[in-house]
Amino acid sequence: MTASVPVRHIASRDNPDYRAWLRLAQGRPGRRDTRIILEGEHLCRAWLEHKGPPLVLVVGESALSLDWIGPLWQACAQGRRIVLQNNLASVLSQVEHGPAVFFIVEPPVPAVPSRITGGSLWLDRVQDPGNLGTLLRTAAAAGLRQAYLSDGCASAWSPKVLRSGQGAHFALDIHEHADLAALAHRLDVPLAATTLEKAELLYLKDLRQPCVWLFGNEGQGVSDELLARADWRVHIPQSAAVESLNVAAAAAICLFEQRRQQLVAAVKVRSARREKAQ
Repeated sequence: MTASVPVRHIASRDNPDYRAWLRLAQGRPGRRDTRIILEGEHLCRAWLEHKGPPLVLVVGESALSLDWIGPLWQACAQGRRIVLQNNLASVLSQVEHGPAVFFIVEPPVPAVPSRITGGSLWLDRVQDPGNLGTLLRTAAAAGLRQAYLSDGCASAWSPKVLRSGQGAHFALDIHEHADLAALAHRLDVPLAATTLEKAELLYLKDLRQPCVWLFGNEGQGVSDELLARADWRVHIPQSAAVESLNVAAAAAICLFEQRRQQLVAAVKVRSARREKAQ
């Protein structure tokens, strides 16, 4: 059996590792630092389940006494385990009153498929981290498995997006800095976008087949170039009391209307098969 790596204790804010982790937590990594920081039980457990042990496990002194830390601590025994002095851990934490438990990891970089054959989420310059995390969470909940983010989007693995995503990152292949216009040539499914111009009512559109859903910048929407490539143009009927919906809310309406139609169609098929068998 391989021996555990010795545990280190850090008590100085001038420690170079600690200073690097603090930059990650604040969303300002060094120019060549590709690592990210995950904080809290939910994200750390999700990473361990889907990706395995982290590069580094960092635990505040007080958090060591928590019941759920024991299995996490043992699962990371073959890697670097760091115990942080409580005052340093509280500064590193971005969650008020949360347990000071962190993973330092390298985010996955999935290969772009040669053809896009299933439902996925395309985001054009979505800049708000809360919106981006919510969009990823909604896409994963609706059953999508891929997300493509153009240049100009917030960083998918930044702490704010991770907190908003609530684990959705581990259910999706996330492709950042995607050239969406170029990827349109790889589509084997329709490209759908929301717009008010020459658009069908969302609830009258047949959405049973998979498609790629395209949503755009909070203020400017989808670029004209990408909108021109859309096979489906739909709009969401709403009261005239407000000008538009938040992009994350609009995406939730569209994705779950599609999911509703698909589930209803599947139920009808199963019912028809049962009737035929009787």
